[in-house]
This record gives sequence, C-alpha cells and structure tokens, in this order.
Amino acid sequence: MSFWYKTVRHCSHNTTMKYISNLKKVVILCINNGWLVKDPFASFSLKLEDKEPVYLAKEEIQRLIEKDINNIRLQRVRDIFIFCCFTGLAFIDVKQLKRSEVCIGIDGQFWILKNRQKSAVPSRIPLLPIAIQILEKYQEDPGCIAKDVLLPVLSNQKYNSYLKELSDISNIHKPLTSHSARHTFGTTVTLANRVPIESVKEMMGHKHIKQTLHYARVLPIKLSEDMQLLKERLENSNFINTNTNLLKTVFQN
Repeated sequence: MSFWYKTVRHCSHNTTMKYISNLKKVVILCINNGWLVKDPFASFSLKLEDKEPVYLAKEEIQRLIEKDINNIRLQRVRDIFIFCCFTGLAFIDVKQLKRSEVCIGIDGQFWILKNRQKSAVPSRIPLLPIAIQILEKYQEDPGCIAKDVLLPVLSNQKYNSYLKELSDISNIHKPLTSHSARHTFGTTVTLANRVPIESVKEMMGHKHIKQTLHYARVLPIKLSEDMQLLKERLENSNFINTNTNLLKTVFQN
C-alpha cells in the first residue's frame, strides 16, 4: 500500500504514513467489533522522517514587508502571511478569526483569545504592533464585516498558490506556506528574541511542549548570545579560576 501511495499518488513518505495511520485506526475499530480477525498492519512500521522546518529569517521578513506590491490580491495574501508570522496562527484559525476573539488583555493591550480549531486548545496571543496595523487595515472591509471575520482569507488552495507567486516576486527562495509562517513565529519572532519556550507553547496553542519544539528551533545566533551571557556571568562570579598552570599548558600546546 505504501508503494502505491508513493508511486501512483506521488505522496511523500510522511504523507503516506499519515494516510496508512488513519486507515489503521479503521482496521483497529473493525478488530474490536469482531469484523476482522487480525491487524494486517501489525508488522508495518509507521515511522516518520525528520524534516528540517522552513522559516524566514528576519531579513526575509523585512524584504517581504517592504516589497512594493500593486496587485491587491497579492497585497492581501502578503498581509495575512505576515500576520501569521507575528501571531503563530494556523491557516484555519486565522481564516475563522472573529472580531469577538480580539479583546483587551490583563495588560490593557490587545490579545487574541481563541481555541484552536484543530485541537480546541486555547491560544492566548498578545498582539504585536504590526499585527494590530494589519487588523486595522481591514476593519472596514465589506467582505470581512459580512462574514464577521477580521481578515479576507481565501481558500487554502488559492492562498498557497498566491504565496508561491509572492515568494517569486519577493526573491525569497523558500516555500511560503501557512506552516512556514507558523515556524517563523516560533523560531525567528519569539524564541530568537528570548521569549521563553513555555510562553511560545501557550501562544501557539500546544498541549505539550514537545509540539512547540517542532516549530521553535534554536538559531546559532541565539546560542552565541546565550553563551556570551553565560561567559559574562561566570567571569563576574569567578566561577572557575582559569589562571592555572594546567590550562595554560593545554592552550600553549
């Protein structure tokens, strides 16, 4: 079956595993009801391949924001993508984002308080200035008012198609998708700017921090900054006396 998915349907390995996993759930239900004697997938390994997530660097985000776009359709797609980069919302969640889900938080600032459509886990997201500017841009949009939503989000198929066009004209050699926007929020916007991963988890609406680690990757510059801070703390506290013959001998050799 996996061979059929990969050759006839041209699915990737992980997509194939997802389809077989869903089918296996049906098979297990059949076994529990006595409709099947045994599990035909019992010896089949449902192992996913690790993939390096795609996220934008801050220079690429800036390039996308500053790109002069005359096409209204692409302007809207760019705005929605940037909004997702600075809120971490998934495509379906930003598409369904209602006016009632933006309110004043405990700090007197605008927050998004919304349950994720996929898992019903609540997301609590303090809005950054650029996200607020995008919402204000469409607050009088007739289509948004009629649907009681905040942004004019297209279908997923059209959205991803226009994002490809947007990446071409912006000279960004990475696939722009709703997932890459979410990865950008978890990595470049938050974690790289010293937002604790526990806070990132709450904003992204994850049940477990392991899910957040998939989206939020530690960048080399973040490692460098953290180690520089550690170096300063160790020197200030005289954690270890490095003025010893042993260390001098090692480094001289």
